[in-house]
Amino acid sequence: MDFYARVLGLRLVKKTVNQDDPTIYHLFYGDEEGDPGLDLTFFEYPGAMPGRAGDGMIHRIVWRVGSPDAIEFWADRLGGEGVSVERPDGRLRFADPEGLEHELLVDESGDEPLIAEHAEVPSEMALQGFDGVRAYSSRPEASTALLEQALGFKRRDDGWEVRGERRGSLYAYDPPPSESGVQSAGTVHHVAFASTHEDHETWRDRVIQAGARPTPVIDRFYFKSIYFREPSRVLFELATIGPGFTTDEPLEHLGEKLSLPPAFEHLRDQVEPKLTPLPDIRQWRPGAVPSRS
Repeated sequence: MDFYARVLGLRLVKKTVNQDDPTIYHLFYGDEEGDPGLDLTFFEYPGAMPGRAGDGMIHRIVWRVGSPDAIEFWADRLGGEGVSVERPDGRLRFADPEGLEHELLVDESGDEPLIAEHAEVPSEMALQGFDGVRAYSSRPEASTALLEQALGFKRRDDGWEVRGERRGSLYAYDPPPSESGVQSAGTVHHVAFASTHEDHETWRDRVIQAGARPTPVIDRFYFKSIYFREPSRVLFELATIGPGFTTDEPLEHLGEKLSLPPAFEHLRDQVEPKLTPLPDIRQWRPGAVPSRS
């Protein structure tokens, strides 16, 4: 939490549990409004062994910032935290404490920025949402038909553009390392794409017709989900836009307490004592006294 909420300036928009294993956290980081276009989530497994991205796995998350000055701001801020950075082609590349790779680039999309407010990060320097993800694939051509014909991705020189009415992003492949991937700490479990409620089942049907094997629609309370592996073996989620994170707590207090969907509320007395105590996120919110601790 310290790295993503304090250092990177994201807002913890939901503190809940993994619905498949309610003894562990499911933490959601996002922008000020908890918009679905910026939704980075983590499961907490204390003591998990280090993972390694390999063939069929996401290996890098790419973020947007507003200007070259923002790139310099993050180079200085991360360097001050002891985080090693690289500067390829005007971008900024670094890893989180568990080894998950991130990259910042100056946004040229024209999409509305998705920004979280933070006591130490000026709004003009803040992260502005996802630009995309990069995955490892030894056979990226095998995914072309599903991506383009079933899901409507548009081919570009540097990957595939995924675009809805309001926002877009990039999905791209790189040649995999020789070592096999290990799904554990510091790796990405899946990448999610947004769907309207009205189109959710239609997308599922299109995926089936393309030869993939999606799950049934799963009600996660805050949204509904469908999961499947695309031909390069990357796990995709199609998640509905809403009901959203304000369905059980007010916008101004998102993430300040443990939220449990109604189906899990009866477990609160059993689950809450087993979860790791987390810092009070209000110390990093606007108006708080900046702290380096």
